[in-house]
Amino acid sequence: MTRIAALVVSLVSIVVLASCATAKSPPAAPPHLRFQIDEGRNINSFLREGAVAAHLLLRSGTDPRILVAFPAGNSGVGLWFNKSDRPVEWTLSQSPTGVNDKDAQGRPLHGIEAEVSVDTGTLNIHEAVLSSVRVLRDYQTLGTVPDGIASAPSVTGNRIVWARSRLDGAPGYRLSIEALDGAQVSKEAITSADGKLRLKVVALTGETPLTPIDNTSLLTATAARDARARDVLTFLSYREKYLAGSWRFDTYFGRDTMMSLTLLTPVLQHLAIESGIGSVLTRLAPNGEVAHEEDIGEFAVLRNSKEGRGAVDTPIYDYGMIDDDFMLAPLTASWLLDNDGRSRAAKFFAEKNAAGQRRGDALVKNLIWIVERTAAFASDPKPANLVGLKEDRMTGQWRDSEEGLGRGRYAYDVNAVFVPAALEAIDRLVKSGLIDAYLSDTQRRTLQKARDQHDVWSRRAPPMFVVTVPAKQAQDQVAAYAVAIGVDPREPLATLDSGLRGQSLTFNALSLDGNGKPIPIMHSDDGFALLFTQPTPAQLQRSIDAIMRPFPAGLMTPVGLLVANPAFTDRATQSRFGNDAYHGTVVWSWQQAVLAAGLSRQLARTDLSAELRSRLRIAKAQLWKAIDATNALRSSELWSWSFASGQYRPEAFGQHNTHADESNAAQLWSTVFLSFQNGEWRGAQPAK
Repeated sequence: MTRIAALVVSLVSIVVLASCATAKSPPAAPPHLRFQIDEGRNINSFLREGAVAAHLLLRSGTDPRILVAFPAGNSGVGLWFNKSDRPVEWTLSQSPTGVNDKDAQGRPLHGIEAEVSVDTGTLNIHEAVLSSVRVLRDYQTLGTVPDGIASAPSVTGNRIVWARSRLDGAPGYRLSIEALDGAQVSKEAITSADGKLRLKVVALTGETPLTPIDNTSLLTATAARDARARDVLTFLSYREKYLAGSWRFDTYFGRDTMMSLTLLTPVLQHLAIESGIGSVLTRLAPNGEVAHEEDIGEFAVLRNSKEGRGAVDTPIYDYGMIDDDFMLAPLTASWLLDNDGRSRAAKFFAEKNAAGQRRGDALVKNLIWIVERTAAFASDPKPANLVGLKEDRMTGQWRDSEEGLGRGRYAYDVNAVFVPAALEAIDRLVKSGLIDAYLSDTQRRTLQKARDQHDVWSRRAPPMFVVTVPAKQAQDQVAAYAVAIGVDPREPLATLDSGLRGQSLTFNALSLDGNGKPIPIMHSDDGFALLFTQPTPAQLQRSIDAIMRPFPAGLMTPVGLLVANPAFTDRATQSRFGNDAYHGTVVWSWQQAVLAAGLSRQLARTDLSAELRSRLRIAKAQLWKAIDATNALRSSELWSWSFASGQYRPEAFGQHNTHADESNAAQLWSTVFLSFQNGEWRGAQPAK
C-alpha cells in the first residue's frame, strides 16, 4: 500500500516540535505493559516500561528479519537477512526488557534487550536499516534507502553493532546483535556449527519518548474484558496522539484516530477522548482541513532537506485525504452531546494547543470549511459538485491504495455518508450553544446553512451511487466470477435467486468515475451509512441485502465481512481486487465493527417495520458469527483467506509473496470491539 500525498508544512508544527525537543526528562512511568501476538510467520512482542515503548518483530520463513519499532519519533531499527534455502523459524527465548543507555556523546537512548533463537546455523546479513519507520517500511517494499541512511557495522568478538546519529545530528539509533553459545559473527554472517543460533538483541532510539495514557485514564468500567484488545489500545495510546498501528504506522493518522474514537467514545474516559480530539485540532491546516498523516523525526529531516528547507525536523503534515475532514464534527458532537461530554466543553475549547490557538477556534475553522466546501452541491446537486479526490491522486479515503476505489473519483462513503453526517453535526453543535464563544456573527450565519445543505446532500447524493443489474446478468456474473477465483457458487447463487425472485439486483457503488458513472463494486462502506445516518427503509434494505448475501453474491464469508466484491466488474478490475490486494476481497477488522455498531444503532430506531427489524437482527447474528469465528485475528489490521475442500480459511495478510503488503499485528481501529457488550454497541442510539 502507498500513503503518498501532497505535503505541506504547517507553522503549528514548529511549535509542536519545539515543545517536544525541550523536554528535560522522560514522562512519568505508567504501569508496565508486556504482551505478545503471534500471527502467521511473525512473532510480535510489545513492551512499554518507563521511557521505553517498543515492538519487536521476528519474521520467520525464507526471508527472515529482526525489526524493532518505537513510537518515539516513529523510529525503528531492522536487520534483514539473505533469503534462505529453507524456511527458518524464530523463537523468542527471553521477552524484551527495557534498556536506558547513552550514545557516544552521552545523550540518552531508550530501547529493549531480548534473547532470540533460530533453527539454522547460518544467517547471512543482507542489510541493517536504522531510521524512521517510514524508511524501514519503504525498504521492506522497495529494497532501497535514502542517501546518508546506510550505517557500516563494527564487529567486536561475537558482537556486531550498527549505530549512528540522526541526519540532523540529533540522538539517533543503535542495533546490537550478540551471538551466544560460541557462535561466530562477521560483517557478512552469523554462524554456528551446531545448526542453530541464539542471539541477544539490543535496539535503541534517541527520539523523545511520548507520554502514555495509562490504564487508569483510558477505559471506563463498561469496556469489554478483552485482554488483547486492551493491551493493543494501551500500547497505542499517548497524550500527544494515538498511534494508527504497529509496526508500520507508529504515528498519528487523523482518520484512524477519529474513527477509533467514534466507536470507542462510549467506553473511553474523558482524558482519552480529549487527547485524541486535541491531537486532531493541533494538526489542522490553516484553512481547517484535517491532517491525514505526519512526517516526524528523521523522515521529516529527509523531506525538509529534499524540499529545500534544510536538515530540520519540523513536522510535515499531509492534507491530501478527503474523508477525514468530515469526521471531526460528528465525533465532537457525539462526545459532547451524546456521551456526557457537555460539562467538559467549556474547559476543553478554551484550552490552547501547542500553537497558542484555542481549541474552540480551531474547531470552528474546520466547521466553516465544511459548510463552504459543500455549498456548491447543495446549490446545484450534480456529480461534478460532489467531493472528489484531489487533483493528480488516486487515493483520498480509507481505501488508500492506488486501486482501492476502483479508479473512481467520487467515493461513496465521503459523499453519501460523511458529508451529510458532518453537516448534521454542525447544525447540532451550533444549536447546542457550546461553541458560541468562538463564533462571530458572520461565522454563525455561515454555519446556520448546514441544516439546509444537509437536507440536499442526504436526499440527492446517495441515489447517484445506486447500481442496478438485471437478475439473469447478475446470476451469470456471480457464477463466472466464482469459477474464476475458485470458490463454490452454489449457496451464493441460491441465495441470490431466492432474494431477487426475478427482480433486478441493486446495490451502492464503491465510487463514481470522473463522469459520474458508478463503479459497480460492492463494498462494506454501507456500514458507515448505518452508523452515521438515518437511511430510509428502502435504502436500509438495499444495504443489508447486498452486504449479507454470501460471497461472491455479496460480502459475507465464514471468515469475515469482505470489504469489496468486484463480481459485477470486468475481468481486469476483478484481478486488481483479489484476496491478495490491500483493499480487495479481504477482511478488515474495524469494518466489521462499523457494521456491527451500525446495526445496533438502526435497531434502536422506532420507525422501522417488524419485517425490516427482523432482517436487521438476522444480519446482526450472521455478522457476529463471522466475527467470533476469527477472534484470534481481531486486533490485526486485516486478513485474507483461502478456499479448499468447500471451506474458507482465514490467513494472516502479508504471509504470502503475492500479498500486496504486510498487516499490522496491533491496529488502533481494530480495538474498537472494546465498546461492545454481548454483541451490542454501547453507543447505539438513533439519529438526533
